Amino acid sequence: MTTYPLDDTSTSKRIRARLTKIGQTFRANDNIAAFIEEGELDELRLEVEDRMRKVLDALVIDTDNDHNTVDTARRVAKMFIDEVFAGRYRAAPPITSFPNVARLNELMIVGPITVRSACSHHLCPIMGKVWVGVLPNTDAELIGLSKFARLCDWIMSRPQIQEEAVIMLADELERRIRPDGLAIVMEADHFCMRWRGVKDEQPVMTSSIMRGAFLENYALRREFLELRNRGHQ
Repeated sequence: MTTYPLDDTSTSKRIRARLTKIGQTFRANDNIAAFIEEGELDELRLEVEDRMRKVLDALVIDTDNDHNTVDTARRVAKMFIDEVFAGRYRAAPPITSFPNVARLNELMIVGPITVRSACSHHLCPIMGKVWVGVLPNTDAELIGLSKFARLCDWIMSRPQIQEEAVIMLADELERRIRPDGLAIVMEADHFCMRWRGVKDEQPVMTSSIMRGAFLENYALRREFLELRNRGHQ
């Protein structure tokens, strides 16, 4: 792994050095919010803007005289840091949970939840939907419907691959609500195949993950998938 001196002047290298020193990974789909100090996101935004301007120069785009691209570097930096990759730099959304007073233990399905991500190979959009099946634990906590969407957005707003994204989402939900069973299906359109390469018009990928009761109970798994498919029609 490349290491950087702690006294390096660039913000990105200073953050890298901090992460490297403690052995914290900073892969594309990692969240590093806890390791960014006050004011550093503003500095990082300016650094990305400067480097994006160099990319445009390397592409022989005259940003000085082209009114359409004069502010492109600034817009892209803001988009990466504050929007499409915000799940890397922003702490997890506050999620209020509440006791399972009614001791619910029947299948609950949330979705479809619209999700937007980016392929870590080409930084092209991934647009899709997620369905979550939960078999609540009678002694654990529950969360509101909107909280599922917020967690999905936080996990998906990073460069990644779909197969890993559903695992990360499952891990986060299991940690928070400790269900007896958890099922996730993600269906997404990958623009790295629409926009480039083979330029397939329908590059839809479906990923699923089953845990706990959904993995052990075929009837429960079938019920979830049938209800999900019915709601998808």
